Amino acid sequence: MQEFDDIIAELKNKPVTGLIIRSDKESGFIAGADVREFQHIDDSTRAAELARTGQQVFKRLADLPFPTVAVIHGYCLGGGLELALACTYRVARDDVGTRLGLPEVRLGINPGFGGTVRLPPLVGAVAALDLMLTGRSVSGKQARRLGLVDAVSPPRHLMNAAIACLSKPRTRRKLPWSKRMMGVWPLRPLVYGQVLRQLRKKANPDHYRAPYRILELCRQNATEEQEAASLGELLVNRASRNLVHVFLLGEELKRQARKHAHDIKHLHVIGAGVMGGDIAAWSAFRGFSVSLQDQKPEIVARAMKRAHELFKKKLRESRLVQEAMDRLMPDVAGDGLRRADLVIEAIVENKEIKQKVFRQVERDTPPTAVLASNTSSIPLETIASALKEPSRLVGIHFFNPVAKMQLVEVVRGAQTSDAALNRARAYTVAIDKLPLVVKSSPGFLVNRILMPYLMEAMKMVEEGLPLKNIDHAAVEFGMPMGPIALADTVGLDICLSVAEELAEPLGIAVPEKLREMVERGDLGKKSGRGFYKYGSRGQARTRPAFSKMGEVPITERLVMRIVNEAMACLREGVVQDADAVDAGMVYGTGFAPFTGGPMRYVETLGETGVSHSLHQLSEEYGERFIPDAGWSQPDLLVRNVAS
Repeated sequence: MQEFDDIIAELKNKPVTGLIIRSDKESGFIAGADVREFQHIDDSTRAAELARTGQQVFKRLADLPFPTVAVIHGYCLGGGLELALACTYRVARDDVGTRLGLPEVRLGINPGFGGTVRLPPLVGAVAALDLMLTGRSVSGKQARRLGLVDAVSPPRHLMNAAIACLSKPRTRRKLPWSKRMMGVWPLRPLVYGQVLRQLRKKANPDHYRAPYRILELCRQNATEEQEAASLGELLVNRASRNLVHVFLLGEELKRQARKHAHDIKHLHVIGAGVMGGDIAAWSAFRGFSVSLQDQKPEIVARAMKRAHELFKKKLRESRLVQEAMDRLMPDVAGDGLRRADLVIEAIVENKEIKQKVFRQVERDTPPTAVLASNTSSIPLETIASALKEPSRLVGIHFFNPVAKMQLVEVVRGAQTSDAALNRARAYTVAIDKLPLVVKSSPGFLVNRILMPYLMEAMKMVEEGLPLKNIDHAAVEFGMPMGPIALADTVGLDICLSVAEELAEPLGIAVPEKLREMVERGDLGKKSGRGFYKYGSRGQARTRPAFSKMGEVPITERLVMRIVNEAMACLREGVVQDADAVDAGMVYGTGFAPFTGGPMRYVETLGETGVSHSLHQLSEEYGERFIPDAGWSQPDLLVRNVAS
């Protein structure tokens, strides 16, 4: 920032007629601040001063006596976009890799280099709030429609577009009346009131202060001084610290995976059901050549239709959609096996059928191909016993829905080679997912921890606790949805199958009510009835009323089942360390991000407090709450570099 400020000062006194700012980095314009630096700022006054320094530099850029143009490609996020907003004009490259946004809210803070001041007048209050409150990014073309950039252009014409901007008269572009009217009285209070109501449905102000602060800054037409002061307060609070922790965990998973090359050009997916079809579609969307195999052509056809819908939603342009469809090939005969670099099996959870499939796959694929199973419960060692070269087999466990869930468990079996594991990790990050290495063991990490939580919720239902109270307690704690609603969404038949698979090795008691419901065909959303009843579009039609009953430790029972099982996973070496547990549970289940993950939450409570709670619960509710032996091994909670 100091160097940039020096350059601006030097240019101010030179006979310059225009300035173009571009980046020579392949990755993009500017991806924002170094988030790791946030961890070293523990004083709100210091944080606010840093924000003011950035604001002053960008103000000097905005006040230059000649026009300025930001030439944007790749990532233009956070402070990078705020720098571009300080320029007279912005031009963006016309490709899918260009992304513009202000994602600060995801780190528990508000924009601090003038974003809340400059963005609303440029694109209108509604569009500005949408970008800042969601933290989402937009493509160059979307930015052009919003008025965020002045032009979009193919790479070869980008500089010409920038030069053309410099020749324009320096007149302030007026917002269309439709956008301006939302910010004037008497519509202004109505608009902000509506946004506030929608925000309260999505973010608990006790957990996430940043979106409410952003809304208030925009409502007040706040100054940069107020923006900086707000940033200073938010940056040092616990929620922001934990959200930064979560962000860095994800970045570390990517960084470790990118150390390795995958050399995968062609992917072959066996099983065109919802999971297999979506794995194939997402991989094709991310640029891989993919063949999709299933015994039934009609199942492949349905998967191709879903893929087309995904491509239309993500890519929008017919040319790009067609290119993605060309990368995804229906392959009932399985011809793609002969040129596959990676094979992912996503068929029924039956070990005999999987073993039979992999015997054939091993015969028909090149010896260098990595073989992967998307199994969620069958040990890799069991599947690998059917192979002549078991070292080729690795687990690549996706979560549903594939397009939305960031985490992928990359499963190391006892026989898995380092080469196969690392190529699987590199492929996973190449499709923009977060690869978490887990040991082949019952349930791996996410299902292993999630299942006791769901079973505890169902145990409460058997005890007569109202469904609404159980779900409400979990949501109030910070979960994205309650455990009962989650079970209905996943499918009660799937919950039962996984619970029975884990029952013996983990000592989980499967509630009889769950078995009875599955036997009746009450499977959740997909059957129209589970614990709740659902309409044709999957919306809940019946929600039992919230009961004002006596104090019941619902939240404590649910959360303690999670943290106790998480400790068991650490003790057994299912994952490397406490950071891996946090990453898996936040990115794989949505575990209250503001807490930083279950093990970070344990640090907040203190190990002694957790053990005390578990002892009390075990005395009242049974031995399933007996503290795991890992609580007596404090070295298990030692953090990795990402902490």
